[in-house]
Amino acid sequence: MALAFYYGAGSPFAWRVWLALEHKAIPYEFKLLSFSAGDLRRPEFLALNPRGKVPVIVDRDLTLYESAAIVEYLEDAYPEFGKRLFPGGLAERAIARRMVCEADNYLAPVLNRLLAHVLFTPEPDWRLDRIAAAREDLVREFDRWADARRGDFLTGHLSATDFTLYPMLALAMRCEKRKPDLALRERLPSALDQWMHGMEMLPILRKTWPPHWS
Repeated sequence: MALAFYYGAGSPFAWRVWLALEHKAIPYEFKLLSFSAGDLRRPEFLALNPRGKVPVIVDRDLTLYESAAIVEYLEDAYPEFGKRLFPGGLAERAIARRMVCEADNYLAPVLNRLLAHVLFTPEPDWRLDRIAAAREDLVREFDRWADARRGDFLTGHLSATDFTLYPMLALAMRCEKRKPDLALRERLPSALDQWMHGMEMLPILRKTWPPHWS
């Protein structure tokens, strides 16, 4: 039986896992859930993840949520499939894991504040002071990643680090699409902007692009 993958379009954490599955060429059954229809609050989904969030995988007897844990599991459980999610030597793999932690612990909370103020608040209720403060915090976080890139990818090889950071930055650009004067793309360090362009050329990136994003 193929691994079941529960996904919600636009979630950077679910997108991370989708990229990992495609990168390793692991067979999976795609389970698309709707945020607006309340699929994540249904009892059958809460039985899989009582926190009511995606992603979730069900692989044989294991039900697992939390995207970073899922990616680590895929690397360990399917070593013979596709490519590595943490390639390179011991030090390189450790740095990749550190960067995943940095994105989750520092970038994601800052991004979530901007999302709350722009994407998840009706425009008539926007607080421009709060939006401006969240934007500045996010730009400062961009600057911390200015020198992260090593070659074409963040750690030199395409890895879980790229699959973690790219969906977060892509979601930030969705905020800019709704409020263009945020001008986030132009504030990306040039190396990070070039890396995003390179990621966008990958077939697995195009295959996994959120279907409701134009």
